[in-house]
Amino acid sequence: MTTKIYASDPAASRGRLYARPDSGTRDAFQRDRDRIVHSSAFRRLRYKTQVFVAPDGDHFRVRLTHSLEVAQIARVIARALGLNEDLTEACALAHDLGHPPFGHSGEDALEAAMAPFGGFDHNAQTLRIVTRLEHRYPDFDGLNLTWETLEGLAKHNGPVAAPTWALAEYDAAHPLDLGSWPGLEAQVAAMADDIAYDNHDLDDGLRAGLFTIDDLLAVPFVAASWAAVTARFPHAPARRLVPELVREQIGRMVDDLLATSRGRIAAVAPSSVADVRAAGHALIGFSEAMATASAALKAFLRARMYTHPFVGRLRDPSQLVVTGLFAALHHDALLLPEAWQASLPADEPGRARHVGDFIAGMTDRFALKTYEQVVGPSPLPDGVLI
Repeated sequence: MTTKIYASDPAASRGRLYARPDSGTRDAFQRDRDRIVHSSAFRRLRYKTQVFVAPDGDHFRVRLTHSLEVAQIARVIARALGLNEDLTEACALAHDLGHPPFGHSGEDALEAAMAPFGGFDHNAQTLRIVTRLEHRYPDFDGLNLTWETLEGLAKHNGPVAAPTWALAEYDAAHPLDLGSWPGLEAQVAAMADDIAYDNHDLDDGLRAGLFTIDDLLAVPFVAASWAAVTARFPHAPARRLVPELVREQIGRMVDDLLATSRGRIAAVAPSSVADVRAAGHALIGFSEAMATASAALKAFLRARMYTHPFVGRLRDPSQLVVTGLFAALHHDALLLPEAWQASLPADEPGRARHVGDFIAGMTDRFALKTYEQVVGPSPLPDGVLI
């Protein structure tokens, strides 16, 4: 595939914090992608909540399957736009590594527990994982990713005007130009994340019975897509058309994003990735009409899925697990594993942040198991297995 002049070039990378010889078979961004896939943090995504805590069915998304779906959509977009596919995929695969157990409920609880110590932010935690907490090499911490991948993880949602402590700490040692937009590959990964969770959460919500197709038809974008699907397959049962609806909507979103992004890129006419960073606004995005449609779908999912009693019934108990773990481990460091005790900082806020690192890396089931060992019986309802 021929890449555009404004695509990120692995041969022109700003390099790694720790210089290493080149690989004879893989370029710098390919090595980043592979390091992420082989990391412990990536494997743990298999047992981290996407929407459903301890899902009763095997077909609901978890953080790992979501990340793989984001990477697939992102790579298609990158190829169509002539961008670097490997860097795009690396950003997509790693974007959720910093999520703690129990999804957004767990993140809210950890943020509250760590508020006196600078707080918690899963995006910054992703940087902390790939630069510090992964121990895959004998002579340095982290995965030693390229500057471009780190930039993409730090700024995939745009410039960071007020970085949290974790991001500010790393940026002070290895500046990531936080005030500018990232390269197009990171922007693509961010939009692929939106496309994936909009549509796959819809799919999971239908599968769980939280709402019906008739309910969804109140969203104009879904109604138009459903009309197109049923016109193509007029005799197919509705349950067989749901995957086609998801494909239809993803296709419409991707097509809109490609057309809009090509127009924005042409208007700026960047001759390098530096011009992309200096553009002052995102070059990858939806048209105004599609952005409105996406917002309406998000509003529906927020009202009918994310705050549904079936999902919410585990919110308070799962937050109790995270809150209880932090209180117990912060109070008595001897409850930490020996390796974590050995590297425990002597003073605050380092001690609390160390405990936060340990909890943030937990899977749902490991968090619950540890809670039962150091606090007491699980606060989750009977019959909920992780």
